[in-house]
Order: sequence, then structure tokens, then C-alpha cells
Amino acid sequence: MSARILVAEDDPKQANLVRLYLEREGHSVLVVGDGRAALEQARARRPDLVVLDVMMPVLDGLDVCRILRAESTLPILLLTARTTEDDVLLGLDIGADDYLTKPYSPRELAARVRALLRRSGVLSSGNQAVLRVGDVEVDPGRFEVRIGGRPITLTAKEFGILEVLAAEPGRAFTRAQIIDRAFGFDHYVLERTVDAHVMNLRRKIEVDPAEPRYLQTVFGRGYRLAESTTAAQPAPAETAGADRPA
Repeated sequence: MSARILVAEDDPKQANLVRLYLEREGHSVLVVGDGRAALEQARARRPDLVVLDVMMPVLDGLDVCRILRAESTLPILLLTARTTEDDVLLGLDIGADDYLTKPYSPRELAARVRALLRRSGVLSSGNQAVLRVGDVEVDPGRFEVRIGGRPITLTAKEFGILEVLAAEPGRAFTRAQIIDRAFGFDHYVLERTVDAHVMNLRRKIEVDPAEPRYLQTVFGRGYRLAESTTAAQPAPAETAGADRPA
């Protein structure tokens, strides 16, 4: 199945290379050269995924990512020459689903796009069983999560982490195991990025993110989804509260 992909890249040669590789994958690709155009086209065309360069004229990619994430859950892949861990965590914290540093292989970019599209449900096929753990429901086929019957909106990587934990409730997964199962091919993901995604997950699914009832920390190990949860305190669809990374 092909997807509609918006590529925002101000370097014409780089943009053309990305377009060629993604079109070779069978996708429909629209290329724009600045952040404002990216925001306008994302709103008008409603693509399945956005590939977003960080350093762009008019409006930079981080601002575009922040705005788009506030408006939708469409997968966002950031491209950047910034390589520090803090830069990666900043991109994830504002809502990016993945982060690829320059220079990169076009084949790796295409693989990451495929993974994000699968996670978002665009490339999924067949019926997948709904995972139920107490009042937590994870539906991989529909890319939906419900807590006590209430729908929760997650990004692709947040969904991937919760899906991994819900498949084996009570089991403590290390960060490395979560990276391997939720992100697959992506060997460049830092273990601290798992903490960043977990922090965002807790903000969305927990009544009190600082005292998590569902997504629990196992000190010295990693994270687990509690085996037994009840609907006595249904988690709100959107909560904004302080959290502390494990």
C-alpha cells in the first residue's frame, strides 16, 4: 500500500534524492522548501507522514513539528545535522516520532519511513488481536488505545512501546529490549530516548504521571505494564503534568 508523504527540505538536491527513493517505494511524494509551506501543505493535503528538515527558512522544522503535533498525530521524521543527545531528546520531546542525522543513507531513511507507516497503521495488513490488560486496550490493527474505554491519542513510537509492554504484562523490559522490539532496525536510538517516550506516555495515560499506575518503572531493569489495572480511576485522554524520567 502506498502512502502520501510530505517532504520539507530546503536543499533541492537532497530533497530530490529523498523524493526518488520514496517514490521507488511506491509512495506519492510532495516536496516543499520551507517551514511555512510545510505547515500549509500538511494542513491542506493531510499526508500520512511528514519528513521534516530541522534547518529551514521562514519557519524552522522544530517549530513546524511542535505545531503539527499539537494539531494531529501524523508520524513525523526529523532530519538534522545536529547530532548531540540533547538535540535528539529535544526533537522527541516536542513530538517527533523519529530522528535521522545527516549525512544519512537514503535506504535507511526509506526503512525508517516504512517502520513509521507500519506503526501508524498505514501499511498494516490483516487482523491483529486486541491486547487487553485490565482496563488497558491496545488495538494494533486500528492503531488505537483505550484506557477504561476512553480513547487515548499516541504517536507511532509511543504506541510501539505500549504495544510491546502490553503483549507481556508484568514482564520487566530493559530499555535495549524495548528499542529492539518497538523500533526494530533503528540501532541508533539512545536508551534515554525510551525514557523520553515513556515520560510522554505517562502524561497521556496516567492520572498522576509522577505516581504511575499503569506504566511502571522497575529500578535497575527498565519498564513494565502492570498486570492488573482497574477502571476505578480512568485516565484522561489528555493530561499535562510533571513527570520524572526513570
